[in-house]
Amino acid sequence: MLPLLSRLSRNSRLAVCALPVVALLGVAALVPLPFAVAQPGTATDVLGKDSEGRPVISVSGVPTRETTGKLRMTTIVATGPSIDHRVGELADAWFREDRAVMPHDVVYPTGGNDEEIAEHNKGEMLKSQNSAVSAALGYLGDKGRGAKVDLHLADVGGPSAGLLFTLGIIDKIDGNGAGRDLTGGRDIAGTGTIDADGTVGQVGGVPLKIKGARKDGATVFLVPKAECSQAKTDLPAGMRLVPVSTLDGAVSALTELASPGGAGRVPSC
Repeated sequence: MLPLLSRLSRNSRLAVCALPVVALLGVAALVPLPFAVAQPGTATDVLGKDSEGRPVISVSGVPTRETTGKLRMTTIVATGPSIDHRVGELADAWFREDRAVMPHDVVYPTGGNDEEIAEHNKGEMLKSQNSAVSAALGYLGDKGRGAKVDLHLADVGGPSAGLLFTLGIIDKIDGNGAGRDLTGGRDIAGTGTIDADGTVGQVGGVPLKIKGARKDGATVFLVPKAECSQAKTDLPAGMRLVPVSTLDGAVSALTELASPGGAGRVPSC
């Protein structure tokens, strides 16, 4: 082979050597890769109704209050592990601001097929709801004693709605504690897991969630403090990021935002 190549011109030798590379790239373009494509999902107001027309939060056993404003829990939608993506599709999604390319083991760390993942996410949502009720009633103390809380959110899984569920329960029972809405009438969105003790945890997919929330009209986004840097990536105009790490901190931030001159006392990412 070498003697033959030596008799060819330089351009011819380059063309011959490039053939395996071109062939390899051609094969790669046809091979499915272990990545998912994610995009903004719904930004449901937990103070309102779900897609089936049921109140997202129903409280009985204690007095409740009418609320104004919105508390939007945010989601992302990602293609499942059964969906095959090729290089061209991933490249297209990579350069779009409303899409993200993520490895399967990041989006679906538990592994499994579509049905197993859906079942896992359903379980995570149920645990999140239980933690949200415990955290809210623990925060409310005597005001929440005797309350029975039912949470409904169709077609959404995972733990990331925990913080917003908790804030919604508090707003429906006690507002800001002084007879006014916790939201201050604003369109508030956010994300974050919640533990029964009120600790807020990080979730992932924050930039996409922020884009979806801003598109739906939110102007304030509560973000787990550990994800502030990521949240600022391609931040939409008109959106304020408020870092939170505890339920107490989230309630205090919303109360300050609603008070005269209080916005300047609330930290931002």
